[in-house]
Amino acid sequence: MEDNKIIIAIDGHSSTGKSTVAKQLAKALGYIYVDTGAMYRAVSLYAMRKKIIDEFHFDQEALEKDLPEIDLRFKINPETGLAEILLNGENVEREIRTLSVSKYVSKIAAISSVRKKLVEQQQKMGVDKGIVMDGRDIGTVVFPNAELKLFMTATAKDRAERRFIELRERGEDVTYEDVLKNVVNRDHIDSTRKDSPLRKAEDAIKIDNSNLTLKEQFEQILQLAKTTVITAT
Repeated sequence: MEDNKIIIAIDGHSSTGKSTVAKQLAKALGYIYVDTGAMYRAVSLYAMRKKIIDEFHFDQEALEKDLPEIDLRFKINPETGLAEILLNGENVEREIRTLSVSKYVSKIAAISSVRKKLVEQQQKMGVDKGIVMDGRDIGTVVFPNAELKLFMTATAKDRAERRFIELRERGEDVTYEDVLKNVVNRDHIDSTRKDSPLRKAEDAIKIDNSNLTLKEQFEQILQLAKTTVITAT
């Protein structure tokens, strides 16, 4: 498997467990995992800190002006073995996962100049293949020639329940209603934005995990990956 590395692109709706399965897959295959959602979340956090975006306004021009000042990098956490994102040298992995950041990430990701900057970085990461990348436009824009494309989905209700449990376990004081509203709102923005809207690539394999356990989902996807590696040789 070392000599025949492929690119695995995982797209799908928010809170479908893309990142979880992508991490598992990368570990099992000995591949590099890149969480593109973390990149957009980090830019969103930057905008929030700089008062560029809040509940009442969004100064898109100010964000675009600041883009050259935003440095995003991934660093391996030696304890977990997983890549965590640094925003201008600061580890913000935990802070970007809050619901407050989630409220704005789809708006930030809809900005063409933001997408251009991050897509260029993402494409450079995949030059040598052997990479698992998840997001909204990986199989359609970032790596349209990826050997394996997956599109993950589930009902909004199922996704909101999973996300609610995850946030409460992290200690966030959130309500299920707010989480469900966020999931539905992000679906709408992601799917209707003009630049690289969320859609299933024609050659992507759809994975509806509404009724799958994490183990069942992982085993199904791992088998698809192994089969793809063999046929790609």
